[in-house]
Amino acid sequence: MSAVELENVTKTFGAHTAVDDLSLKVPPGCVYGFIGPNGSGKTTTLRMIMNIFYPDRGTVRVFGEPVHGACTDRIGYLPEERGLYKKMKVRDVLRFYGRLKSGRAVNGEVDAWLARMELSAWADKKVETLSKGMSQKVQFIATVVSRPEMVILDEPFSGLDPVNTEVLRDAVLDLQRGGTTVIFSTHDMATAERMCDFIFMIFKGRKVLDGTLSDIQDRYGSDTVRVRIDDDVAKLTGLPGVERINDHGRMQELRMRDGADPQQVLQELVQRGATVRHFELTRPSLHDIFVRIAGPEAQEATRA
Repeated sequence: MSAVELENVTKTFGAHTAVDDLSLKVPPGCVYGFIGPNGSGKTTTLRMIMNIFYPDRGTVRVFGEPVHGACTDRIGYLPEERGLYKKMKVRDVLRFYGRLKSGRAVNGEVDAWLARMELSAWADKKVETLSKGMSQKVQFIATVVSRPEMVILDEPFSGLDPVNTEVLRDAVLDLQRGGTTVIFSTHDMATAERMCDFIFMIFKGRKVLDGTLSDIQDRYGSDTVRVRIDDDVAKLTGLPGVERINDHGRMQELRMRDGADPQQVLQELVQRGATVRHFELTRPSLHDIFVRIAGPEAQEATRA
């Protein structure tokens, strides 16, 4: 049984189709990542799973049942729009949310999570005194303290510094190791690559990718060369068989045309006097695949 199953789901707002004939299955106990450009339909899809929005057509099942209030009681939801009772103290607001969701006292769990998130010193301070990052961690605790069977996190790492991102990431992975199904949306392709068992991409309301990272990369083949040189990256311009250069600063990714020989690229770089420190034929990164589908070049090709 899937933790979540959407079948031919469509959702419109007036003349705008936010989600278009979408079908997907989320296996239980996995980390399932939603990616896609702003306005692509990610949040709308998450809200239909939570029964906040109702689909115009199609069916949404959670834990094998048509979605309804009792199902969503088993889900912890962190929305994109953060919101806590600002005048309440941190510990009090977490105990309130935990009891509201689970129907039991969660005092011990609250204190344990506050310690884990390095917020114990702020437990008796009002929510309004917290920084943005602290407030975000408090809302994450409110989402998971009732021990839901599934958590849905809409951009959980947005605005966090690297240290707090790592703290939150480790907490999410620990939930998954404990059997919790985790669905989260993100614009950070590197995070999706590292964390997700399955990745789903929605673009203009339609599913364009769905599977493991390895399966997705296999569809594009090994058409990417990662190169690092000690010279001006201008030496990479006009190389034979190179369709596009993605400059990542210290490393560049060269997208090869069909049938192009990477060895000719290496030979040309040597002939140009470049000092080549790294040269690797590999599959495209998730970032590159995202850009191929949703970037300006793809948009131009669609209009043409």
